[in-house]
Amino acid sequence: MSKQTKQLPKFKNEAAERTFWETRGKDSTEFLDWKKAQRAVLPNLKPSTKTISLRLPQHLLDALKAAANARDVSYQSLIKVWLQEKLHTH
Repeated sequence: MSKQTKQLPKFKNEAAERTFWETRGKDSTEFLDWKKAQRAVLPNLKPSTKTISLRLPQHLLDALKAAANARDVSYQSLIKVWLQEKLHTH
């Protein structure tokens, strides 16, 4: 038996939708019936990343690698997360 789900509101923009989902916690089942979900295949999806070269002092790179290792992530991923956080705080 499938439970009745609530209708999603119309969002003004992506930021409004993000805020909506962030305030719902991890449970989206009030709005989505995941038993009816189908796996999406996106064969033509292109990565939206760009490779750059960045020169860092060795001590800074060592500190980044140590911080990343403590979080069990790659140092490149940690740099991306920290840059994103810094950009969104200003």
